[in-house]
This record gives sequence, C-alpha cells and structure tokens, in this order.
Amino acid sequence: MASRPLPNSIRPRICFLAYRHIALFGAPIVAEYADRTDIEVVEGAFEVALAQARERVHAGLVDVFVSAGSNAAMLRNNLQAPVAIIQLDGFSLLQALIKARSRSTRVGVVMYGRTIPELDDVKDLLKLEIVQYAYQTLEDARHCFERLRADGFNVIVGSSLVVEMAEDHGLFGLLAYSLNGLRRAFDDAIELARVTRLESGRYQQLNAVLGNLQDPVLAVDRQHRIIAVNPRMQELLDKTDTPLLGKSLDVIEPELSLTQTIQSGVEERALVLRFARRDWIANRTPIREHGDIVGAAVTLYDAQKITEADTTLRMQQRKRQVSAKYSFADLLGSSPAFERAINTARRFARTDMTVLIVGESGVGKELFAQAIHNDSARAGQPFVALNCAAFPEPLLESELFGYEEGAFSGSRRGGKRGMFETAHTGTLFLDEIGDMPLSLQTRLLRVLQEREITRVGGVVTIPIDVRVIAATHQPLQEMIAARQFRQDLYYRINTLRLPLPTLRERPADLELLAQTLVARAMKRLGSLLETEPIMAPLLPYLSSYAWPGNVRELENIANRIAVFLLQFSPGETISYDGLREDCPELFLPAHFSATDENGDAELRVTEALRSSEGNRTLAAQRLGISRSTLWRRMQKQIK
Repeated sequence: MASRPLPNSIRPRICFLAYRHIALFGAPIVAEYADRTDIEVVEGAFEVALAQARERVHAGLVDVFVSAGSNAAMLRNNLQAPVAIIQLDGFSLLQALIKARSRSTRVGVVMYGRTIPELDDVKDLLKLEIVQYAYQTLEDARHCFERLRADGFNVIVGSSLVVEMAEDHGLFGLLAYSLNGLRRAFDDAIELARVTRLESGRYQQLNAVLGNLQDPVLAVDRQHRIIAVNPRMQELLDKTDTPLLGKSLDVIEPELSLTQTIQSGVEERALVLRFARRDWIANRTPIREHGDIVGAAVTLYDAQKITEADTTLRMQQRKRQVSAKYSFADLLGSSPAFERAINTARRFARTDMTVLIVGESGVGKELFAQAIHNDSARAGQPFVALNCAAFPEPLLESELFGYEEGAFSGSRRGGKRGMFETAHTGTLFLDEIGDMPLSLQTRLLRVLQEREITRVGGVVTIPIDVRVIAATHQPLQEMIAARQFRQDLYYRINTLRLPLPTLRERPADLELLAQTLVARAMKRLGSLLETEPIMAPLLPYLSSYAWPGNVRELENIANRIAVFLLQFSPGETISYDGLREDCPELFLPAHFSATDENGDAELRVTEALRSSEGNRTLAAQRLGISRSTLWRRMQKQIK
C-alpha cells in the first residue's frame, strides 16, 4: 500500500546538495520521497555549495541537508545544521568495480577524504589492477585524476566530481555510490528533520525540562532576557525567592553573559569558569528555531565532580594497562654491590622524586624501576615503560604526549592518549633516555617542570601526576659535553641516582643466578633433570666469562644451556662437548676485563676495532666489555 502524503506543514524540508552526476543519479530517489518530504535539489561543490547552503539556512528554508563526500564534510564543518551523509559502503563500491571490470582490468579509484585499504584485499579476487587516491580539495582531485590519466587508466570510479572529470576527458567514469545508499541517506534525513523539529520546540517547554536537571542551567532569549532557570541555578545565584523570568541576565549576573553566544551562533564547550567561589566547566549553546537563533543557554558542571569522574574512568582503563610485575623480592643476589643497590632503591621508593638508574645494558634497570614502583605509595597505580631508543622521533613524540584527531596522516579517530596520560597517578619509566632526540628533551624538560602536557596537534594543556624513573647506559655527562644531551634535563632527572653493578662486579651472585635461570628455563621446557649437579661442571666457564651483556646475556645463555640439556634424560651421562657450538663464548680464551689497566689494553682495543671493521658493538662483544666502556677506552687513546 502506498504511503499517504504528509501535510505540507509537517513535511521535512530537505536540501539535496550534490554535484551534477550524483544529482542526476539520485533523481529516482527524489521522486520516490516526494510524497513525504519537500526536497530541493541544489547543484554545486566546495565553496559554491557552502554559499548556497548558508543562504538557505539563513532564510530558514531547510531542516536538513543530504550530501556526500567533500560537500558533506564542508557542510558539517561550517554550518550549524544537520547533514545526512550519503555513505560509501563496501557493497556499493564492489558493484561499481564489477561494472568497471567489463570495460577494463585497470581501474582508478578517487574518493574524498581517504583511501580504502580493504580494496587491496579484493583486487586479486576481482582480477583487477586497482590504484586509488584520496583528495581534500578541488585541486587535489584534479591532481589525482591527472596522475591516473597519465598512467593510462581509462576507467575511473569515484565521486561525482571525479566522474565529470573523466567524462570531460573522454574516459569512462562510474559513481561509487548506489541508489540504496542514497535511499538510506534520505531516511536518515527524515529522522534528523524530525529530531530537529522536536528540539526547536524546546523553547516553549524549557522551564519544565530544566527543572528536573541537577546541574545549574539558565536560558535567555535574543534580547538577553531570562526565559528559563532551574532551581539549582537559582540557588547558585542566591535568588531562590526572587522571580527571574523576563529580567536581563546582564543585570542579574554579568559573569554568565550569553550575548556573544547569541551574536556568533557558535556553541562553546568545556569553558573553565570561576563563579560563586568555585570552579565550573561551562557550556554555552545557541537556541534555534527553524534555523534562526532565538536565544542561548548556559549549563554549569561542577569541576570537582568531573575530576572525580575522570579519576574513576582512568582507574577503569588501568585494568587494560600493563602493571609492574616485579618487586624487590624478585631481585636475586646477595653480593655487597647488589645489596647496596637494593638498599638504595628501597630508600628511593619511599620518596616521590625522579630517579635516574644508570648501568650497563642488561643489568636489570627496568626490574629495579618496577620494584621501586611496587614499593612506593604509587603501587597499584599504572606503571608504563617506554624505550626511547625504540622509536623514530615523530613516533616517539606521539607515544609520549599523545595526539589529537587529524594531527597527522593516519592518526586514529578521536586521537590517542600518550604515555604520560596513561601513567597518570602512577610511574612512567623512560628507558634509554640518553637516546632521546634533543628536540624531545626540550619538551620532556617542560613537562617535568610544569607537570602538564599538550598532545601533538592540540592546544589544550592536560595536567598530569606522574613519577618519572629514567634509565640509561650512556655516559650522559660526556654526552652533555658533546652537546648530545641537555644539561638542564640531566639535572632534572638526576634528582636521585641509582647506579647498578655489572655482573662482573657481583661474582658471588653468578652461581645463584645461573642455577635459578637454568632451572626456570628447564621447567618451562618440561625437563626433569636436577639443575644443581648438571650445572656444576659449567660454573668455572661461567665464572671466567666477562659477561658484557650482564644478566640479560646470562639469561640468554641459560636458555641455550636448558635447550642443550633437553636431549638428556635423568640418570643419563651428559656430554658437554656439544655445548661449545651452542655457547661458544663460554669456551673462548680468557676475556679482556673491563677493569684491566695493563699495557695491552689499548692494543686490544685497536685490534678489536680493526678486526671488526670499525663496528663498535662487535668490537665490544669480542673484548667482553660494554659499548660505553669501549667508548671510554677509545677516548683515552685519543687523549
């Protein structure tokens, strides 16, 4: 049964603002909806389309717009009017590509906004060569089209604008949209128009609605006279016994003035306002009837409640965050050097000061950072670790400080929180801080000083409560002299200094660590061998090795030993000869000690660099020392 036409007085007024081809393509849909809506079809693109839309909004001739692509984005960004977008769905695009295949096996796709990664998954299925581009401006669209044309593409799928370009140059153009997509957009427009009209009627019912709200709310007409005020706002104004309706807000309370909102028609959200000796978050909103501004409203939200809600939200999000797993009880060792480090770290845990952990690679700097966190007042709060050497500079900046939506190409919708925000009320561990680029060192210094961050692409400062623990194996003071590290940042992070001993400086702990790490590895592998007796023949080799990689290297070798021993069963005689292939470093001649001060030291450094063709990492490994120790030895030779 055909639907009954609606009376003109309640029919939605829709402006179908489209470029030429999509306007012609949508003619059947316009006819289909003619008995339910008043539809005006307006052709145009970019600034021309925006100007036409503004004229209709200003004249009160439209309830909702229907548009696609660049037109839809421009309307939404520049008009205070609802826009139903003709969506590009995968099925519609697939249909267009199938049609295009009948013309050519090489198809260009040009759409507004972004490319469609999913096309790469179906082009082989369709047996098509597909090259796609995205544009933001008219000039972008022309450039994308010309690139395809220059590459010999004769079939173009895309927006109405691109299809016209194709046809103007004698190529075959296909719209990427479908009639079903247009039909859904018009259905959305009818619903948007209905909601808009309901909202426009709130002017007459405002007092009844506002009376039930717990937040202070007040509304005025275009003459700035109060037309609605709820009891909570009256209490705040200290006017519970005074009639306020019809009185000028400028007289009652100038600090809440809505004159600018009425004049500009621009909604203002999340404004910080000091009023009645309290902090508030204010929203100022224009009130419209049929497109015309007839007043404005202000709503106040208690800043303290928002802070409490933010804390609750962050606590819920922490359930998905990485927490600190290790405590001081997990740190194995009883040598004097290690005990001193443990005792110092325990003292540091009782404070909230910034800590700089220094030591060679592999000594367990992050384990100590986690133990300090878990022994501090911030235990149970987030522990977030970031390796500053693991990211290129632009990515490291966004990881640390987060970014706003649209800050750069490929940024996540809605933006992303950075590590500082994620670690709020907890601890941020910055590993390898000596490898942080100088430009980011400046930003980090400001964050440590001001205790607030600004996301990449953002302008709003976000307060943070974070304890920072930094770590490095680099000689930072020497880097400062070489202008590779900021001196002021060094003094900021070096508030408390925790040097960690190398494995060479704690020989008494080697046997315990080796036995424990091998036992863990064998347990994971399901071996039933007893660790202590089978490790005894290896202890002399372990003790004579220099361990340039420290505990991390010991753990790696422990895993290799466990895998080697996996071939033997309990009671079986173990032959260790094959272990020379798995762990050759343990069976090399006596290694060069990091503390060796004899006359052969310089000669060995020179020979190691020569045989390693200048590769410092490889030279350090051959000498059994760290890169920083090698660097210091090289500096002595220069001097």
